[in-house]
Amino acid sequence: MEEKLFQFIQQIVFNVTGKSGLDYETDFVKDLGLTSFDIMNIVCAFEDHFDVEIPNRDVWGLHQVKDAIEYMISKGITEV
Repeated sequence: MEEKLFQFIQQIVFNVTGKSGLDYETDFVKDLGLTSFDIMNIVCAFEDHFDVEIPNRDVWGLHQVKDAIEYMISKGITEV
């Protein structure tokens, strides 16, 4: 399950930003240099795909890929 979520995150990040080479420890801002606009577009892609709303206060706690995976699992998102 985590691997499928990881692959989904990789694909979304690549589709939105053109950036690749992610691993579980990749930091969205420090390692990839994503801007707040990039992050907003990624969050919108997640919301659209999973038909959920992710509050802004939650977004700012998602620094690394592993944080995003743990967040999705905690919200019951297990299928991509």
